[in-house]
Amino acid sequence: MLTRKGVDAEIIFINTLQEELFTIFNFKLHHTARIIELMKKYADLPMDLADASLVILAEHLGHGRIFSVDQRDFNTYCWKQSYPFENILF
Repeated sequence: MLTRKGVDAEIIFINTLQEELFTIFNFKLHHTARIIELMKKYADLPMDLADASLVILAEHLGHGRIFSVDQRDFNTYCWKQSYPFENILF
């Protein structure tokens, strides 16, 4: 997405990472089974890898506060089997 904004936007993004304004979550091998489980469970939507990744992250962080334009799907998805997401965009 940043490539659409140009090199300057990419540099700003990398600088914010370097300044530790955010962190990047690294998936582990044990997450793959849960990702597959989620993508099968929500296949009718369908759930893609990006959506499944957000569910995994919510389960890791222990909360489902997200910022997403995907209101329909995230009103359906649950983390830790039964917890609804709280989309702070809406």
